[in-house]
Amino acid sequence: MEFFKIRRDIPFMRHALVFNIISLLTFVAAVAFLSTKGLHFSIEFTGGTVIEVSYDEAANVDGIRSSLEKGGFTDFSVQNFGSSRDVLIRLPIKEGQSNSALSDTVMKVLTTQDASAKQRRVEFVGPQVGRELAENGALALLITCLGIVGYLAMRFEWKFGVAAIIANLHDVIIILGFFALFQWEFSLPVLAAILAVLGYSVNESVVVADRIRENFRKMRKADVTEIIDNAITRTISRTIITHGCTQLMVTSMLIFGGPALHYFALALTIGICFGIYSSVLVMAPLVRWLGVKREDLIAPIKEKKEEAVV
Repeated sequence: MEFFKIRRDIPFMRHALVFNIISLLTFVAAVAFLSTKGLHFSIEFTGGTVIEVSYDEAANVDGIRSSLEKGGFTDFSVQNFGSSRDVLIRLPIKEGQSNSALSDTVMKVLTTQDASAKQRRVEFVGPQVGRELAENGALALLITCLGIVGYLAMRFEWKFGVAAIIANLHDVIIILGFFALFQWEFSLPVLAAILAVLGYSVNESVVVADRIRENFRKMRKADVTEIIDNAITRTISRTIITHGCTQLMVTSMLIFGGPALHYFALALTIGICFGIYSSVLVMAPLVRWLGVKREDLIAPIKEKKEEAVV
């Protein structure tokens, strides 16, 4: 399915060096922000107090957030838990304040808003748990990256696997760079969004790589640059349809999803935008510079020698 068809190939590879310099500068800037400012981790990673509150009727989550803000609380999260009448509140650690004192203060604020608010449980999440989450998240990213490289190396050729993982890590680091620069809260939903972006970006890389392999079979007289330009040009319509529809859904979460989904949708938006860029203008040039050739993807045809009849 194509909304439009471009008859002449767009010379993407002619400007590949410029695009890759831009990517390198963006990547270095993201690493610099991560090194100097660091990530603003949520309490899932840093530790804090978890309070479960129940109501007689459906809880007004937005009203609870407003009440806590007026009560002087910051960096908290509020979300429904199990049912519309149950709410889970996460608060960061405060020096010199016990769990019981903190929960009493929170309940005073909540009962002022709604007298039916009842405390179900209070738990302390220590930094050790947060450290384990961070380590497990990093391990998940590593395993995902290795799986992507292995899959592309088996399906295509090792040059595609190396180029794709560099392009995908480019997306991940840039997302983290945005979160470090603006000090947006980095939570478990954001980590889930980054893992989703990895899978989403590699899908686009596979589509481009598959078209490159197909062009090596069809365009016998064309050189590598012409083959890659044609592959990218022929997948533009598909890219616009796929990424456009996905971004519509993500934008709806960004606008209407509320605070609980805001940073999740924001990470996906950044990942989708840079995922298109990296798959086309980072992965493809790297494949060319790694020296991909027709023999890497197409086995040479061996001529059968006819046995001489005695």
